[in-house]
Amino acid sequence: MDKKLITEDGRRLDGRRFDELRPIKFQIGVLKNADGSAYVEWGRTKILVGVFGPRESHPKHLAMPDRCLIRARYHMAPFSVEERKSPAPSRREIELSKVIREALEPAIFVELFPRTTIDIFAEVLQADGSTRCAAISTAALALADAGIPMRDLVSSVAVAKVDGSLVLDVMDAEDKLGDSDMPLAMMPSKNLVTLIQMDGLLTHEEFVKSVELAKKGCMEVYAKQKEALDSHFRIASKEEV
Repeated sequence: MDKKLITEDGRRLDGRRFDELRPIKFQIGVLKNADGSAYVEWGRTKILVGVFGPRESHPKHLAMPDRCLIRARYHMAPFSVEERKSPAPSRREIELSKVIREALEPAIFVELFPRTTIDIFAEVLQADGSTRCAAISTAALALADAGIPMRDLVSSVAVAKVDGSLVLDVMDAEDKLGDSDMPLAMMPSKNLVTLIQMDGLLTHEEFVKSVELAKKGCMEVYAKQKEALDSHFRIASKEEV
């Protein structure tokens, strides 16, 4: 590897420690026309999420008699990356749409809304690594903003192995040049993992340490999510008064 991702003083390229998250700023209720919405600036990654539903399923043959249908669409804007991306959905976007849906679905009480659909739209405005994790965490807030009953929020973060070291919250250079990438999502209050993926190779010991580091990161994301919800609804209640 020509480019070193860890400096001689043990810091990453952006100055972070191995177990440190990038700055994360959530905003809730940013879209007037959506039932629920949220926006995040996660380092240099910027994502907007809108949620619609529960609403009547269209086409009707997709409706499920005993539960709600969850659909997710992850899309990267053409200007979100350095080289202009085609606006048409790529295979990766289709895959990540499925990943995001499967990470969030266990948290939603789908049985409460039979024959309906909940649509989740995640638009990546600027990408700098860990976009699926940021989209999952932001979508959970948009679902909460829509008033959809959930078992817990879903928090997500990725761990990578770069230059032989395990690092938390992967940025773009670490994702592209690192030895491995492991996104993880969970319902923190229940200690229940809803997503774990793996790209690259880790020893058994490294895998166990990666999971523990990811869970630690998810708890930090969870605290920021709850803080954003508390702030949003406190402001909303004051405005009603």
